[in-house]
Amino acid sequence: MDDEPLKDWAERRDAKIGRLRAVPVVSGDGPKASHLNPDAPRAIERWNGHTLEPYGFVANLAEAKALLHPEVNEPTPTGPVPKPLGSGTGKHRKPQSPTSDGEGPAQR
Repeated sequence: MDDEPLKDWAERRDAKIGRLRAVPVVSGDGPKASHLNPDAPRAIERWNGHTLEPYGFVANLAEAKALLHPEVNEPTPTGPVPKPLGSGTGKHRKPQSPTSDGEGPAQR
């Protein structure tokens, strides 16, 4: 069998402990995709290694994203500004047109 070692599997499983997810609170069998109900309240669930457990509650998708991805809300670090692209024609991105002296790409 080509099974992975139990130790590797356990490390992958344990790495997921503490992960949060947001689940829209909608009635019935309505759509549960976040982009379909951005104003619907969200239940925040936390993975404890065996099951998802209630963790919190937020009013809408924007608040859920702020809770689940706080690194996006952090200000960008100030430091050296990268050099902007220089002027040029970008010849490395476009095929060159054939020249009259026969040099350049092969003509069809």
